[in-house]
Amino acid sequence: MSYGPPAGAAPEAGGMTHPRTGGRPGPGPTAASRPTAETGPRTDTGGPALPDARSTVPPPTHATTPPPNPTRTTPTPDPTRTTPTHPVPEHAPANPVPGPDPGPVPGLAPDSARTPVGPAPLPSASSPSSALTPAPAPDPDPAAPEHAPLTRRFLARATLVTASLSVAAALLGLVRDQSLARLFGAGRDTDAFLVAWTVPEFAATLLIEDGLAFALVPAFSLALSRRAQGAPGDPVRSLVAGTLPRLALAFTAVGALLALAAPQCVAALAPGLPDPALAVDCTRITATCVLSFGLAGYCSAALRAHRRFLAPAAIYLPYNIGIITAMYALGGAWGVRSAAFGVAAGGCLMVAVQLPSLLGRLRRRRTGRADARAAAAAQPLDVPLLATVLLFALGRQSQVLIERFLASGLPAGAISHLNYAQKVAQIPMTLSTMLCTVTFPAVARALADGDTERARDRVERDLALAGCLVLLGTAAIVACAPQLIELLFQRGAFTARDTAATAGVMRVYALGLLGQTLTGVLVRSYFSAGRASWYPVAAMAAGVVATSWIGAWTVGSRGTTGIAAANAAGITLTAALLLAGMRRRSVPIRTGPVLRELSRPLGAAVAAALAGGLAAGLPSDPLAGLAAGGTTVAVVFVLLGRALGAQGFAPALRSVRTLSRRLAHAVLR
Repeated sequence: MSYGPPAGAAPEAGGMTHPRTGGRPGPGPTAASRPTAETGPRTDTGGPALPDARSTVPPPTHATTPPPNPTRTTPTPDPTRTTPTHPVPEHAPANPVPGPDPGPVPGLAPDSARTPVGPAPLPSASSPSSALTPAPAPDPDPAAPEHAPLTRRFLARATLVTASLSVAAALLGLVRDQSLARLFGAGRDTDAFLVAWTVPEFAATLLIEDGLAFALVPAFSLALSRRAQGAPGDPVRSLVAGTLPRLALAFTAVGALLALAAPQCVAALAPGLPDPALAVDCTRITATCVLSFGLAGYCSAALRAHRRFLAPAAIYLPYNIGIITAMYALGGAWGVRSAAFGVAAGGCLMVAVQLPSLLGRLRRRRTGRADARAAAAAQPLDVPLLATVLLFALGRQSQVLIERFLASGLPAGAISHLNYAQKVAQIPMTLSTMLCTVTFPAVARALADGDTERARDRVERDLALAGCLVLLGTAAIVACAPQLIELLFQRGAFTARDTAATAGVMRVYALGLLGQTLTGVLVRSYFSAGRASWYPVAAMAAGVVATSWIGAWTVGSRGTTGIAAANAAGITLTAALLLAGMRRRSVPIRTGPVLRELSRPLGAAVAAALAGGLAAGLPSDPLAGLAAGGTTVAVVFVLLGRALGAQGFAPALRSVRTLSRRLAHAVLR
């Protein structure tokens, strides 16, 4: 099963209108003998034909006449008619007819920069094309954002909105973790809850952030591209009708099965847990998030493909609010089970935030009576593609299972130390991939339109910018880890001993942040074409094997720091394998220049971390140490980055500066 006819497939018989003109395909046996309704340039309603930028037919001009076609008779133009000029619609497709993309024409401007050339002669009433072409199918709204050409200003604004809301959600997530540490400490109860927390962690990765999005964003991008080409019916509604009911049923079944098998899951995840009964109760409560997270991920993918980023970026705000509210309101009576109930409530809030926006986008397209039968044909989801993306996401998230399995045999609090360290250390990685969340639909749309060069340039810019941002954050975390943990968590039941253990683990975790970021950027490229690819699954499997082997080897002597080192080594191996396979199996980026570009901010980050660590250790007050260390890291990284000439350095600084101004304005106004 697939989303629709693949590129190069012949149009179906039986009344299918042509995707560009609305007419039926010509009767001729070859493309050369078909009438202009299929092989000629696009015609608007009542207007003249305009040359297509990718058409193989030379565009006519005012000074020259197109050469006659030897296979047909050229109609005599009407000298009494005046040929008006119409602009090319913004949503005109890149490929004129179904078939393999002919590739970019030398000297041709990009899609967003094309301008119409001179008008073509208007065919007379005796023309074969006019005889075969009925009233054209209604075009999509040219003002719709999903059909408008992408601009740097749009990408900047979308990234700013996404990053701002993500920063707010991350800060609220820290408040959530602080509340958990303050109310329940880092002991038996929190260890039991964090085993159950595996369910929402897996569900978020599989259904919202990575897995399902890798399958649905290309699918919706392809449907939007077919809609822009004038396909009969509404491909977007057909996709929703063919996928949403089946996926909702699958989510419900998996959640119910997980609740029933909670004792077996807890025994497999943490066999040495002191209180498995509490973990079983929490797991059964959090199992409801499989359905809610699945629906939230579906809405997020559809809205991002429509270039709507506000609601998807805001979903973790009500999610964290629900958890925090439940812990403080029900913690006295329910204990740590209140946090599990907050997870279930927060999942429902994530769906509620996005549903109005998605329904509004689906209602915009009105289907005529002639297209009702075509719109009713549901498009099934590509099962091989869904299988590969879910297996990849499952393998990536399985590193958490390995960590908790190995840590369950360590003293009480080990799982909590790993959890708190990972949550703080991943903040730079989360922020650095915000741009990729915005540009992933753009890459998928470029590949759907056959523009590989545009997709390659976008991926290379994303790698440079994301690398700079995450390396700056890595240097700050390595330099200021003790001060950060003390300021964030050391209060209530969280002691100074917990601070020292968590800070040591976090510094080791930070060594794998670059690999985490590169993996997140590169894997989107593998799945952005909407085709199943098993190479990322194999690369992730190699990383999981490395994590398991190194963790089992080091946990006895190094404890939690050995587990964190295994995580960093495994994900770095996966990133290296994904980068090595890009040219032949994905978007053909230039691997050598990308590696040379990443080496520049990497050197700056190493020097900045060393200098920042020395500066942070001078003051005795944690806040003063954090300020001194953070400032030193920023100054050293900026100076060395400029000196080394990193290409992603300037946009990274602009992104950080703009985001800081917006956050300061929001806080101080």
